Amino acid sequence: MSSVVKLVLLLMGETILIVDDEIDMLENCTRILSNLGYQCITASNGEEAIKIVREKLPDLIITDLKMPGKNGLELLKEIKGENPDGIVILFTAFATIESAVDAVKSGAFDYLQKPFTADQLKITVERALIQKRLTEENKNLKEQLHEHFKFDNIIGQSQKIKDVLNMVRRVSRTESNILLLGESGTGKELIARCIHANSERAGMPFITVDCASLPENLLESELFGHEKGSFTGAHASRQGMFETANGGTIFLDEIGELTPNLQAKLLRVLQERQVRRVGGRNLIDIDIRVVSATNKDLEGAIKEKAFREDLFFRLNVISITLPPLRERVDDIPLLCNFFIKDEPVANKKQIKEITQAAIEILKKYGWPGNIRELQNVIERAVSLSDGGSITVDDLPDNIRGKGQG
Repeated sequence: MSSVVKLVLLLMGETILIVDDEIDMLENCTRILSNLGYQCITASNGEEAIKIVREKLPDLIITDLKMPGKNGLELLKEIKGENPDGIVILFTAFATIESAVDAVKSGAFDYLQKPFTADQLKITVERALIQKRLTEENKNLKEQLHEHFKFDNIIGQSQKIKDVLNMVRRVSRTESNILLLGESGTGKELIARCIHANSERAGMPFITVDCASLPENLLESELFGHEKGSFTGAHASRQGMFETANGGTIFLDEIGELTPNLQAKLLRVLQERQVRRVGGRNLIDIDIRVVSATNKDLEGAIKEKAFREDLFFRLNVISITLPPLRERVDDIPLLCNFFIKDEPVANKKQIKEITQAAIEILKKYGWPGNIRELQNVIERAVSLSDGGSITVDDLPDNIRGKGQG
């Protein structure tokens, strides 16, 4: 092992608890692992080990399977009962391999058959600790995702946005497909991300697909993937967004733009929970939640035979309608202040607020582009402002004209 790797391990200071009733085994394992840079603690029985686990919180536990008193399997179950993420490796003799396999099924990371070499011990420990680090990283990412998209970060205090957030809280923990309705720029993707971040799938992928941005043939490949040679330019097999989102959430934006052919294929995917790549024969199982969004009147499209009614019912298990900004004008001051703080140029120019006169003008405007349009207006105003606050003069002419009309 290189000196650099040893230094990294020493800095990490990972602690390993070794449990065995044989003193020679404890000493040998301690010597091998200490030379690799790990901090080792030993226990000669299960009762002593569980006390150390509770007091020291070791990163990894290595225990013999057969010991007097509390054996390794009982110790494993007790550790897993208190900490499901606890990592345990078992030592076992050949005669107890079957028991060791059963222990792995009960939650042990792996087992080592006695006698084992120093390299076997080293490799198994390294694999176990890598697994622990990945588990912790995923947990931290999930917490960060939840923090970033927690409900408090949805800007607004109007009753209409409160009603939306109450519905989001209720549906986030379900597995139902969600249909988000509302005009462009009302924040449908933000709400979709909020639903995902507060669901049981939060640690898994969130994949966005804009159904209006690609022609039918490319969108089909984007959604379902393709096999090599399935069409001109398909030089290699490629998984689609449904496969990429497996275990998580797929957000289908502008769902109303799907062609009849793709509507039929999407319906089959939702019914069967399987996808077939373009040019492929095999069906691929998927486990996903679908959140879709549209600014179209899908019920009207159904009457005009432009959208499948059966697909609509699959997508619209629960619907949430996002209000346009003109119906929640009391939230405009909060949104303006948020966008000012979020704008880097505002920090450089020390712009900290927007005047009340400018707010009143903004409240009277119709906002066809909704929150996205307001964000652009604030970005423009920050760039043009010469003072410490945004004034009426910093607003676009069309907005000032509407406000004064």
